Amino acid sequence: MTSTPRPDDLLAQLGSLTTEAFRPELAEIDRLPTLDIARLMNGEDAQVAAAVAARLPEIAAAVDAIAARMERGGRLVYAGAGTAGRLGVLDASECPPTFNAAPGQVVGLVAGGPPAMVTSVEGAEDSRELARADLAGLALAAGDTVVGISASGRTPYAIGAVEYARSAGALTVGLACNPGSALAAAAEHGIEVVVGPELLTGSTRLKAGTAQKLVLNMLSTITMIRLGKTYGNLMVDVRASNEKLRARSRRIVSLATGADDAEIERALDVTGGEVKNAILVLLAGVDGPSATRLLEESGGHLRAALAAARS
Repeated sequence: MTSTPRPDDLLAQLGSLTTEAFRPELAEIDRLPTLDIARLMNGEDAQVAAAVAARLPEIAAAVDAIAARMERGGRLVYAGAGTAGRLGVLDASECPPTFNAAPGQVVGLVAGGPPAMVTSVEGAEDSRELARADLAGLALAAGDTVVGISASGRTPYAIGAVEYARSAGALTVGLACNPGSALAAAAEHGIEVVVGPELLTGSTRLKAGTAQKLVLNMLSTITMIRLGKTYGNLMVDVRASNEKLRARSRRIVSLATGADDAEIERALDVTGGEVKNAILVLLAGVDGPSATRLLEESGGHLRAALAAARS
């Protein structure tokens, strides 16, 4: 069983965290005009990008390690509680439509399960065992990556996820917003984006949440770039699941090839609507089945497939 900290111990822990610090200069913020409060919040948010920039070497190292695992078939799993967990689920849920990621390739776990996406599940964040059970339920393997997310860096659920992942031989990343965090120390790749005290004391859905969202964007997006899910800055693996995305698919093929509308429609038709394949048909002058074969042989990397077709 996980021991629950005594109230006095927990108060001492919280009092030592940068993200929980009280800012006396903002003690009368509720008396300010609305526009002044908005300016204060905007000024606070403007500091986040610089805090992330200070951790770019650690972020890049984590991305390279994640991409190497995923290139071999591994999964990317986010695990966190509250806002941190919800941000992980959000990032994971956006990977299939954006990058045509396979179901289950990127997974988000939030302490307390799906109900915790919309309401607080009391006590879930305090359980290391719950994190271990959630990961065991995924049949976590050594080829996978687990990213524990916690603004405080002390959340038992996130730490438990990283500890279990390391015991399974998986790659681990710990994303926190306090220096010297237990979460970063538990992971192979620690990323501590220190954004400082919040506008509202302890409300880590603000700057800390923004910082976590920025880092998760980088981890997933740059990993997908490394995996060949883009061609330049075009989302060539986009899944055309609705009219907007079908229109975007046609525009991506147009931007990549310069072909006219009729040529684009024919290329998309012979490739079953697959953007990468259609670009290869148009730029390399191959037929649909050949485009499929070339992409399979190149591991899905369009540039490599184009080079092979032209050689």
